[in-house]
Amino acid sequence: MTQTGTSERPSRRIIVFDTTLRDGEQSPGASMNAAEKLEVAKALAQLGVDVIEAGFPVASPGDFEAVREIARTVRGPTICALARCRDEDIDRAWEAIRESPSPRIHVFLATSAIHREHKLRMTKEEIIDRAVAGVRRAAHYCPDVEFSPEDAVRTEIDFLCQVVEAAIDAGATTINIPDTVGYATPAQMKHVIETLQMRVPNISRAVISVHCHDDLGLALANSLAAVEAGAGQVECTINGIGERAGNCALEELVMTLRVRHDFYKCHTGIVTQRLVPTSRLVAGITGLHVQRNKAIVGQNAFAHESGIHQDGVLKEPRTYEIMRPEDVGLTQSDLILGKHSGRAALAARARQLGYRLTAEQLDAVFQDFKQLADKKKEIYDGDLIALIEQQMQTVAETYSLEHYEVSTGTGRTPRVRMVLRRGEERVETELSAGDGPVDAVFYAIEKLTGLSVVCKDFHVHSVTVGKDALGEVNVQLEYQGNLYRGRGVSTDSIEASAKAFLNAINRILATAHLPEALPAGEAQQK
Repeated sequence: MTQTGTSERPSRRIIVFDTTLRDGEQSPGASMNAAEKLEVAKALAQLGVDVIEAGFPVASPGDFEAVREIARTVRGPTICALARCRDEDIDRAWEAIRESPSPRIHVFLATSAIHREHKLRMTKEEIIDRAVAGVRRAAHYCPDVEFSPEDAVRTEIDFLCQVVEAAIDAGATTINIPDTVGYATPAQMKHVIETLQMRVPNISRAVISVHCHDDLGLALANSLAAVEAGAGQVECTINGIGERAGNCALEELVMTLRVRHDFYKCHTGIVTQRLVPTSRLVAGITGLHVQRNKAIVGQNAFAHESGIHQDGVLKEPRTYEIMRPEDVGLTQSDLILGKHSGRAALAARARQLGYRLTAEQLDAVFQDFKQLADKKKEIYDGDLIALIEQQMQTVAETYSLEHYEVSTGTGRTPRVRMVLRRGEERVETELSAGDGPVDAVFYAIEKLTGLSVVCKDFHVHSVTVGKDALGEVNVQLEYQGNLYRGRGVSTDSIEASAKAFLNAINRILATAHLPEALPAGEAQQK
């Protein structure tokens, strides 16, 4: 494509700063444990992001340990930790990331009038002094320091320029301009970036970054406006998850710069074929599912129902597709495997879909695949992805489902018989309870495991098509004031529900450090 009237200029490399593990995890219900964070961090490294903001170490001991493990383990990207302009925050951040070959400390302090008056109760002079002190302390530990004037877009432009200049003089190498509440418009964001470049005398010593929220649905547009104005880094998240309405979606930013390179003359180092697998991994771990019509990674992103569109795509895909499905990690041919397929074919297809399975994971997926192939005539990519992601869940399996039977009918209380396996032991119960078969299954699991929980969310959807489609169930349970997610897949929706409920129960047992003994008299061991 050629953009009429666009002058030729060399392509700029945009730094992709991923904050899925920090801002993205702040989405309600999206918190991850340390093992899940590490799994996502490894996927982000494979995706090719430049910077991973691994967390906010001072927030909790768990977040500190997760950031430290990522810094110790993940190679390739810069590993960044967030800190307020407080000594204890900065010290804790450095302790968490010091073992990374490429560490960064990201310090922030609010600068807008509304934050100065109501949150910080500090004067402009006190804000500048605190910012300078924070940046200097961070720079004492490592040379890569990022400074964010929180709520920058609503900060008086004269004062913003003063703060930015002072931060750079103190040692900041990246200046991030956050649209913290998603208030900006593209024209406003472009004006702010251009003003900083014109009026801050030392701005050339730092990379200008932006961090845009999507409260008005403008996060991507504002980020692109900043890039057009000269920003060299964009902060974003997988699937656009984050506080409130979320952040700029990484996949949308990357593919816009790729598809419209003729206009922006910018590129990234992202391996775009990893976008869909990474999107699905994050969705599976966080329980925040992507809507069908989501750009780039949604189920309908490359689907065509209109006869006119179908005819055009069959004749020439570019008539209605501005990018190829293969470029983002999808496939054109969905039907791939059958019950006679072997491990080698399964492993090859998993690699094509962007997954790198260990030998143990491949064996487990292969067993699930064979069981599914006996139930279904046709195995789709979506089925295989669901099986892979189920096996990649990083939670110790204290209980597993061995067998269940449910009998019910109109006006009857369901009766369920259930057998679970706990290590080498089998535990069993039979009861009548609930107002439906799924409810009865949940009651049986609670009785066998001895845990009383509240089901806060229950969601079931078809992974593929047809009456024998694989069903995926996601649940969210509340236990002692904390929320736990669970996921299960099966062609039997009740079985999938039981697996999802058990998955969440196992998360509770793995993270709450509970005794695994069963209540006396409530289970029969065999």
